[in-house]
Amino acid sequence: MTQATLASRLARYVHAFPTADHAGDLVALVQSRVLDSLACVLGAYGAGPVEASVAYASSIPGSASVFGTRYKTSPESAAFANGIMVRFLDYNDGYMGMEPGHPSDNIPGCLAVAQVEKASGLELISAILLAYEIQMRLQDAASLNKRGWDHVNYLNVSMAAAAAKLMKLSEEQTEQAINIALSGHLAMRQVRSGTLSDWKGCSAANAVRNAIFSAQLARHGMTGPAPIFEGEMGFYNQVTGPFDLDVAGFGTAGDGNYAIKRSLTKTFPTNGELHTAVWAAIELKNKVGNILDIQSICIETSEFNKRVLADGSKWCPETRETADHSLPYNVARALIDGDISVDSYSLKKITDPLVVALMERTSVVEDSALTKLFPKHLANRVTVLLASGEKLVSEAITGPGSVETPMTTVEFERKFRKMATPHLSAHAQDQVLDFVATLEQRSDYESLFTAMERSEGEPS
Repeated sequence: MTQATLASRLARYVHAFPTADHAGDLVALVQSRVLDSLACVLGAYGAGPVEASVAYASSIPGSASVFGTRYKTSPESAAFANGIMVRFLDYNDGYMGMEPGHPSDNIPGCLAVAQVEKASGLELISAILLAYEIQMRLQDAASLNKRGWDHVNYLNVSMAAAAAKLMKLSEEQTEQAINIALSGHLAMRQVRSGTLSDWKGCSAANAVRNAIFSAQLARHGMTGPAPIFEGEMGFYNQVTGPFDLDVAGFGTAGDGNYAIKRSLTKTFPTNGELHTAVWAAIELKNKVGNILDIQSICIETSEFNKRVLADGSKWCPETRETADHSLPYNVARALIDGDISVDSYSLKKITDPLVVALMERTSVVEDSALTKLFPKHLANRVTVLLASGEKLVSEAITGPGSVETPMTTVEFERKFRKMATPHLSAHAQDQVLDFVATLEQRSDYESLFTAMERSEGEPS
């Protein structure tokens, strides 16, 4: 008997995935990730790439809402604009397997499709769980970045599956949605190489947009190339190399072993793999005294961090997108300010002569022991040598937002209110919090988008 293709096995899993009766802890996890994503959305209001995507979305008629506005557009365009908002600050959740990624990138797409399809809150929760499951299991299975491909390629699969679930597609249609999405929309890693552009925060939203489009085509009978993973010119041979994905071992209602439980949330608006370096630098900030006494800084880290977060462009960041992925910049900035915030990536901060001088005194080296901990632990060690000759060392193996120390409901609410205060009234903030807390009881989404409208009015 011929073995079923991976796309067909995924489609079977999607079709059988439950749309109700999820355990309370899973529902709470989805609610926290939705609230976390909304906090990120608010922090992106008014940003250049966001304004461009909103302007584009406003030109396309439809019934899906765009955050911060009263515009209605197509589900793909809403997913694109809203997805850019979620990802813009690099403040949304993440996960590191053999490939890094941000599973909450699926949430804006799930929300757009749910709104248009008039899906219930329970169906939306189920679709988000499903998207996390597929994306994170793919991240565990194979690296994309080492072969020059962007991690958002896994969103082609996860979001096509989630959209198919919300659209109530058949198993065969779901398989075709995956085939179309994966074959026609591969993204190159150049989006995260060298000086980073606006597109760094748009690549994931674009993958989500394409996946929704692919599911719509499959609904109307379009077929895609197969076998898309195993074929001679398929994903294995052209992109990842062969890998095993045990779909039978994915999370089920019976065992509750869902991947979302392993996703990580962020306390700083920056790359997740360098969070522990920031925590280490903040600890040292409190011991250094006069910042001008620092003679040298050594950051010991994993092979991945040295290769990705300390390449040539990361030593002289010229854009916010490059700075928030720079290991030396974030450590220097945290040593100066004792924190990393949205303002840390302003042009004034990036070009600050003091941060430039500290980076010139910084080295980044791989520690094989830290590499061995990766990706289970995203550990970093920072050593500061003072003019007195004293050496200060701080190592952080894990931190807030990790599996070991997850953010609490109070911390998620605090993050949301912090990002919401410049844009929403206290009453509107309460409305959003109530909506998310009762998500499983909801039958429409208009009140959420109304509450999320910017108090200063629609964007120009």
